[in-house]
Order: sequence, then C-alpha cells, then structure tokens
Amino acid sequence: MDRSSLIACHDCDLLQRETVLAPGGIACCRRCRAELYRSYPGGTARPLAFAIAAAIFFAIANLFPILGLKVNGNIVQTTLSGAVWLLYRDGMWPLSGLVFITTILTPLTEILAVLYLLIPLYLRRTPPWPRLAFRVLLLARPWSMTEVLILGVLVALVKLAHLASVVPGVGLWTFGAAMMSLAAMAAAFDPRIVWASRHHPLARNGDNGGDGVPALRGASRLSAPTAARAGICVCHGCGQLSVLPPHAHAGDCPRCGARVHLRKPDSIPRTWALLSAAMILYVPANLLPVMNTRSLFGSQNDTIMSGVVYLWVSGSWPLAIVVFIASVAVPMLKILALMFLVVTAQMHNAGMSLRCTRIYRMLEFVGPWSMLDIYVITILVALVQFSSLATIKAGPAAIAFGAVVVLTMLAARAFDPRLLWDAEEKRHA
Repeated sequence: MDRSSLIACHDCDLLQRETVLAPGGIACCRRCRAELYRSYPGGTARPLAFAIAAAIFFAIANLFPILGLKVNGNIVQTTLSGAVWLLYRDGMWPLSGLVFITTILTPLTEILAVLYLLIPLYLRRTPPWPRLAFRVLLLARPWSMTEVLILGVLVALVKLAHLASVVPGVGLWTFGAAMMSLAAMAAAFDPRIVWASRHHPLARNGDNGGDGVPALRGASRLSAPTAARAGICVCHGCGQLSVLPPHAHAGDCPRCGARVHLRKPDSIPRTWALLSAAMILYVPANLLPVMNTRSLFGSQNDTIMSGVVYLWVSGSWPLAIVVFIASVAVPMLKILALMFLVVTAQMHNAGMSLRCTRIYRMLEFVGPWSMLDIYVITILVALVQFSSLATIKAGPAAIAFGAVVVLTMLAARAFDPRLLWDAEEKRHA
C-alpha cells in the first residue's frame, strides 16, 4: 500500500488510500461509510469570512437583550449573560456554569480559534502555537450549542406568550445570524489546510518528508487491513497516522501533539461508569420539579412531562413533540443505545458492527439536543421576575437533567466504536 496516500477510518480503523476529490466531494469509508474527508472549495477565504461574520453577530447578540416581557407597563428584558448570572444568584451555579460554557464560552472559543488559525494563513504567515489552537478548537466544538439555544428560546417564547406581551430583542435575531454563521464556518473550515499550508512549520522543516505521513517511516505490515494491526495510530484530531514504539499502546501525535492510542484506554469501564451515573440521575430528573412558578394564585411545580403537556393543551403540539423528543425520549434512548453498544462490544458480536456504528454516529449527532429544556428554563427564569405578580425559579431536576445530558455525551465520547470491528477482524483473520 502506498504510504503517501494512507488514511485510517476513525470509526472502524480500516486503512485506505486517499484520492483526489472534485470540489465539494466527500470521501466515505468503504466499510462503515463514515466520512473520511471532503474537498472544501474556497481555501481559507470562505471560512475566514464566515468566522468574522460569526464574531460580529455573536458580540452583538451578547450585548443586546434576547427577549423582553411586558406586564402592566413593566418591562423585563434579559441578555444571555444576564440569564446566566440570575441562575448563579439563585444558587443554581451548576446550571449557570453549564449554560455559560455551552452558549457563551465554547462558541466564542470556536470562533476565536478559527480566526487565530486562518488570519495568518490568509496573510501567508505562520500562526504561532498552531497545535494548541487546533486542539482547543476540537475541544470546544462538540460543546457549542447555539442552535439548541435558538430552539429553546422559541419554545420559551411560546410559553411566555400566554403570560404577557413578548418583545423579541436584537439579541434574538443576531443570535440566529451567529448560529447560521457558525454552522457555515464549521462546514467551510478544512482542518487539513492548517497542516497542508506551506507556511506551517511542519510543512517546512522536513518532518513530512513530502509524503504527509512522517511518522510512518519504518512502519511494518502496511498491507494489514486496519491501522491497529499494522501498529499504526490514527489521531482523531488531525487525522495523522503515526507508528508507536514496540509494545507501546499510546503516544503523541507528531503533527498536532494530541494523545493517540491504538484504542481508547479503558473505553468499556469508563463508558459503563458514566452511563451508570446518568441512569441514576435520570430518575430524579424526571420525577422532581424542574421549575417552580409562584404567582398571586399560589405556587406550582412543573416536571419535564408537565411542560410537554402544557405545550400540547395550549395548542403548540409541534413544539410539544419537539420538547418530548429532545428532553424525554432522546436521553432515555441514548442511555439504552449506549448500553446496547457496550454490551455488543463486550460480547464481540461480529455481525452487528455496521449497524452499531451507525447507531453510534446518530448518538453523537443528537447528543446536544437534550439541552433544549435547560435553555427553556434559563430564559423563563430570567424573564418571569415580576415579584408582585409572578416569579419562576429553576428546580432541582434541572441540575439532575443537565448532568444526565453531560454524562451521556461524555459516555458517547468515551466509547471507542473501533471495538465493534475488532470481532470482525478476528473472524476474518
């Protein structure tokens, strides 16, 4: 196999040859159909333009109110940072921290990291510390949830419309524009352009040797079907292949510096531990009140299901279905699906590899959408603060539910889908 064109699938570890794609083309793994890489037209100019637009819109969105609520001449408005502060002031600091990280910190980090990498490359210069910036970008991207926030604001808007006059703020529209710019930036940004550029230090110092896979020098058994059987590690950050020293199971990526392993260490035990914690917290998350409303007519505690019922009986049945799927069905199905994947990997079931890999990719995609109810609560708590008429406070179930979302996402990231294909390799060995 030609070393200069080697690439390994992140999901099934199959070694394949890299080919030249037409503009906009996508290369998929021939065994599990996972996306390997794609051709990004536009070079650095297009993602840089989207990143600049996202930075502008995101700054405006955080400076101006998202929504306003008008009751008897009194107007309450809130920015996203104001809603986060109010949760913290009410003693809900775990929830406040979660909302801050997923809606302010990680989107901002993602935008700044892309700008940090692309502006020097666009000016034909070398970005300082590109490895660190690239790894920060990869760390922030899965936890950036602006699209879920926008849907949560829309659900909150429907609920608030039954209480008072709702005034959409400038922040709402600019958050929508920031969300679209972020999505366009992510779709246009080619991570490989950071390393392929002739202005990058690794492209000038001979570490590549011109073949793009410097660490493969001296590799053995390149005819093996998978990277692990060839003694090769694939970096899940930059895609670089590297050869581990004899009898080693881990090392550092020679290109981006990330830690690489033949298989994720202790993948099965870590996934079970995170799943067990999520299953325990799933019970109070659905039984305890997620929100407490106090008004002139008394106090009312609402669970997640009662919120779904309220949307349904008020005529907003499409939103009721969305909230039920995102806040009730998806967390439960994620737990059950991850349990199925772990048991399948432990039993070395060779006939389920492709189906299980598709389930795993679906879990990664739907994971962030379970945060929907958390954002709805955040907006309601921030706006319904009419002390003489009504106030809304977050309940203990909100913290438990937020923990379930985080734990299931961590469990999905701890699970190594390549374990599902190891049984296939043993069967065909």
